[in-house]
Amino acid sequence: MSHPALSTRFTELVGVRYPIVQTAMGWVSTPQLVAATAAAGGLGILAAATMSFEEFVAAVAEVKRRTPEPFGVNLRADQPDVRERIDVLVDEGVRLASFAMAPKPDLIARLRDGGVLVMPSIGAKRHAEKVAAWGVDAVLVQGGEGGGHTGSVPTSLLLPQVVDVVGADLPVVAAGGYFDGRGLVAALAYGASAIAMGTRFLLTSDSPVPQAVKDLYLSKTVTETVVTDQVDGVPHRVLRSPLVEQLEGTSAVRRVGGAARNAMRFRTESGTSWRDLLREGRAMRKTQELSWSQVVMAANTPMMLRAAMVEGRVDLGVMASGQVVGMIDDLPSCAQLIERMIAQAEDVLDRLT
Repeated sequence: MSHPALSTRFTELVGVRYPIVQTAMGWVSTPQLVAATAAAGGLGILAAATMSFEEFVAAVAEVKRRTPEPFGVNLRADQPDVRERIDVLVDEGVRLASFAMAPKPDLIARLRDGGVLVMPSIGAKRHAEKVAAWGVDAVLVQGGEGGGHTGSVPTSLLLPQVVDVVGADLPVVAAGGYFDGRGLVAALAYGASAIAMGTRFLLTSDSPVPQAVKDLYLSKTVTETVVTDQVDGVPHRVLRSPLVEQLEGTSAVRRVGGAARNAMRFRTESGTSWRDLLREGRAMRKTQELSWSQVVMAANTPMMLRAAMVEGRVDLGVMASGQVVGMIDDLPSCAQLIERMIAQAEDVLDRLT
């Protein structure tokens, strides 16, 4: 029986044992990692945004074969087949849908009517207020320390801001800078109902990332990440590498040309038609207020992440990472990680009380 403070609004809402979430990392949050997290008592979230529809259906089924525990699936609100994907989540009884870009109210209603909880990721107080009014069930708040697409406000400032405006109505999940039980207690003290971790789960034995890539991550310090907009046109925290330095020094014309080639590769990999790809591009341009060159560059992210995370090509790929990478020095299983985090959190809580 864990400490009563570790039973939160989020654990009760989702039906998991512990207030720990494994985020949806493209090419990393596979059925293997999601099921391992769920079996250990956390909430694993499947990264389905880079999957074709057929791959997505098969992946959801595989997670269900591996574990009976609740899990989540990450979707892109601007995908042409998002409604069909939502229908799959409803039919399969998936517990939660997460979104990097908040879905519009009609999609939220479609999910909730089907019994699926909705949790968008947000990076500003005003975004939290907007999605709360739309009827979501929880919000994930990522501070600037976090890996991947991120903002500039640190978690220690953004989290209490969001808790103050929506915490009375919604469970708030804190992300960015978490890796152990002390951080979990700190987030709870701020008013969060759970923490979410990406880099820490990437660096587990259950993660599908090639060992050579994991070894590179383990060698990094807290100062060896960089926020760049040269990958896909928007701020993105990644590991420092020769490739990233090269992108930083490349002209805009050459970057867009390379991104166009990646767009063609992604179309082939995902099975997306040119018509749907253009439709997605128009939706991204409208909802995220991107230029057409940024829309083209957005294709860089899935393909350059895949080069590193699937193919092990650290020379050709980019590696999303939170600053917390410098605090991690081992590769436990998800079960070992969560067990020791909960034990440490209980020790801290006992000491404080």
